[in-house]
Amino acid sequence: DYPGATRSNYLHKQPLDLPHQVACPSRILDASPHHWPNLYRHPARPATSSPAPRSNRSYVQALIRAGATPVLIPHLADRDRLRRLYNLLDGLLLPGGADVDPVHYGEAIQCRVDLVSPDHDTTELALARWAMADNLPLLAICRGIQVLNVALGGTLYQDIKDQVPSAGKHDWGKGYPRDHRPHTVNIATGTRLARIVSATTLAVNSMHHQALKDVAGGLGIVAHSPDGIVEAVESPGHPFALGVQWHPEELAAKDQAAQHLFDALCQAAAQRA
Repeated sequence: DYPGATRSNYLHKQPLDLPHQVACPSRILDASPHHWPNLYRHPARPATSSPAPRSNRSYVQALIRAGATPVLIPHLADRDRLRRLYNLLDGLLLPGGADVDPVHYGEAIQCRVDLVSPDHDTTELALARWAMADNLPLLAICRGIQVLNVALGGTLYQDIKDQVPSAGKHDWGKGYPRDHRPHTVNIATGTRLARIVSATTLAVNSMHHQALKDVAGGLGIVAHSPDGIVEAVESPGHPFALGVQWHPEELAAKDQAAQHLFDALCQAAAQRA
């Protein structure tokens, strides 16, 4: 249920009105869920064999390697408390997770939609909008890139297989190791992403059945898979706002290019701090 955070070289300036205070020397928000209240399957969607969401330490470990101190943020219904916690952050990481409810981009359910969490959606959509408005460094991963796009007015393919039949398989999660790399992504030259990973082609893992459809204003597409699915976006007018559709946290322990995404986020957060 938790978004997370990183800050460096100093403690929070004021206490948090929460059960436990969090001291973090370099703050970046890792929105990775640990337990999910109000998580449910959409009644209108076909049944699937999607696994239940679970804690994923890979995000935290990648941030720690980059020099950050992650702080996990609960889904707070109280928007004032969420904002007070957000105001302590130097950066934001929005991770993978459940599907974004189509209601947030003005659509009814049209095909397969897996687990959704109202608390998850409302918390992370608010955090994404605040980070974009405040120029807070932001890295969005898998579900995170979808949250970012929806937060800024974009839409999603609710199910790639159903709505983009010409596309290849992208949901390689079940039955495969999380570092399995079934396809490549083509990265536009001269982009922030290309500079960070020092490449214009990457082999990536792929564990999603949804994808960006109408890309929001303020975001530019910077990578595609060979079948045309959007794989990365960034905001030219923002100091550091980057979203990727794959899961670099599952590759970062052994792959320098993947780890560099987290390093770049933390460098941007340190500069802001």
